[in-house]
Amino acid sequence: MELTSLISSMPTLPLFFSMYFSIYLTAHFIVFRNWSPKLRPEAASCLISLAHGTPAVLLACLAILADSTHGFASVNTRFQNTVLEYSIAYFLMDLCHYLAFYPTDILFIGHHLATLFVFITCRYLVLHGAYAVLILLALAEITSFFQNVWTLASARREDSETARQVFAFLSPPFYVLYSAVRGFAGPLFVYKMVVFYSSGAADNVLPRWLWVSWISVVVMAISVSILWISNLWIELYRERMFKIEKDKKST
Repeated sequence: MELTSLISSMPTLPLFFSMYFSIYLTAHFIVFRNWSPKLRPEAASCLISLAHGTPAVLLACLAILADSTHGFASVNTRFQNTVLEYSIAYFLMDLCHYLAFYPTDILFIGHHLATLFVFITCRYLVLHGAYAVLILLALAEITSFFQNVWTLASARREDSETARQVFAFLSPPFYVLYSAVRGFAGPLFVYKMVVFYSSGAADNVLPRWLWVSWISVVVMAISVSILWISNLWIELYRERMFKIEKDKKST
């Protein structure tokens, strides 16, 4: 059986959610059991994000390449729907995490709800548009591995020299990659989406209100990402300048 057929024939949303839930519990009670209770929830969230991110990129690319008729208005294939459910399960699990541990974090909760709106309407409402949604998913998750390792190192850099070194080593290349994806590749693809959908070529399969909603969600997400990475660049610059000035004074 081909890989795409094997994956498509698997039980989908309940299985994937159970998988993420199991990983989350394993992270809490085994992998990060020696971490402080304050850091453990964030670390557990990072572990399920690691389980989702890179596999989601690979699966999204495979699902798109397996469909020779893919396009902005093409009908979803079974494999593409499976990949959508793989991501829906992750965002549902991480949403539960935020509601349980960080119920006042409106930004992340809003992000997850908006992302779920896009995935769920694509998968269950219109059954079209997975090509665009999966490319956006791949662009969003291609930095996931580096971001999660960076986040874990950041959480422990005050009490671990190894974590501090990993954080310092990863920061510049991670910032560059994240900036390129969120500041250039993402906006470029969104522009192509707007050009296609605004032409009316997909009006018979995607209602105008829906694709406008999708674009709005993505533009807001990209804008927040650009603001976030800009602040990190500023912080890195200030830290480097402070270190330079400190070294000058010590010589």
